Amino acid sequence: MNLVQILPFVLIIGVMLLMTRSAKNKQRQATQMRDQMGPGSGIRTIGGMYAVVKEVNEDTVLLELADGVHAHFAKNAIAAVLDQAEYDRIVHGIEPELEAHGAEDVEDVEKADAADEAVDLSKSADEAATENAKTDGTDKK
Repeated sequence: MNLVQILPFVLIIGVMLLMTRSAKNKQRQATQMRDQMGPGSGIRTIGGMYAVVKEVNEDTVLLELADGVHAHFAKNAIAAVLDQAEYDRIVHGIEPELEAHGAEDVEDVEKADAADEAVDLSKSADEAATENAKTDGTDKK
């Protein structure tokens, strides 16, 4: 056989090996993520539902979907394990608290507010006449 005839088969096999390796890495990462899940963890299912883990069994998890509403899901149905701040932000709309401002920051804000003055954005008569002349095509220059 000629090298030109064998080369496409070698390339196809190489691409297939790379694709399976990538898929195995993703599967391994998903398994590690699901193993880190414990009671109290916020999760997102593959269907986009958010819940809190109550129990973790060998192949299933017990999720609390709402107060007093529980359901069993397969571990494979868990798409992501969320940290507490992200879960609260998404589900409850609670933004993480920002660091407290120091006294210096408050003084700077007060000075900036005091320095703000009302700005007149209206055009003067000369500016309005010049603009009207330009749009009419009759430039007075």
